[in-house]
Parts: sequence; structure tokens; C-alpha cells
Amino acid sequence: MVVDGVAVSMGGGVDQGQADRIFHALADTTRRDILARVIRAEQSVSALARHYPMSLAAVQKHVVVLERAALVVKQRRGREQVVHVDMAALRRAAQLLDRFEELWRHRAHGIEKILAEDRAVPKIEKGTNP
Repeated sequence: MVVDGVAVSMGGGVDQGQADRIFHALADTTRRDILARVIRAEQSVSALARHYPMSLAAVQKHVVVLERAALVVKQRRGREQVVHVDMAALRRAAQLLDRFEELWRHRAHGIEKILAEDRAVPKIEKGTNP
């Protein structure tokens, strides 16, 4: 992807579709909270559901979105579905955000450069011809 003339690679094995799924998954407060909970310790979907004022089915749908973004993995253990974080995928998401920070820093450096050049140009006094 090219933004403002700067190539921004998704890198780390993250393609545009995966980036879209990651940002979509992280755009929701409940999903971010679920992710934080399973980072601390794996939990069953039913245990996760007890933390939210919604149905088990609604929590399952949130988990599916996180799963499609490859941020969590769901495994069946007996009658329970246990959710745990995929740390490699989480690192890829962090690398993706690092790429956007790099882009922002590049733009900020460009602005600093323009301002420095502007300060170096002598000011023309009012009423004189350049």
C-alpha cells in the first residue's frame, strides 16, 4: 500500500484482508475486553459470557470475529470451547500498528523539514519589492 508517496508494507505475513479483519475485530470494546481476558488466561466461552450483559450466543459471535482475525484460537475440550490468544498473530497485529506509526513519524519528519526550511528563508519586509 502507498500512502502519501510512502510504501507501507503490511509485513509480518499480514495481507490487506487480514489487516481489515484485525482492525474490525479490535474496533469493538467487547472484543478488546475478551482479547485482554484471554491474554491473561485461557477461558471457556461460557466463562467469558458471564462477564457481559449479553447472551452466550452474542459472546460466541464476538469470539468468532476474533477467531477470523486470527487473534484467538478456540478449541473444544469436552463440552467446553476454550479460547486462548494466538501470540504470534498478536505480534503480527502489533507489527502492523508499528508500520502505521512509522508512516506517522515519516509525515511528522516531513512537516519538521518544511518548517525548518520556512524558518531559513529570510522574511520580506512589508512595502518592499522582492
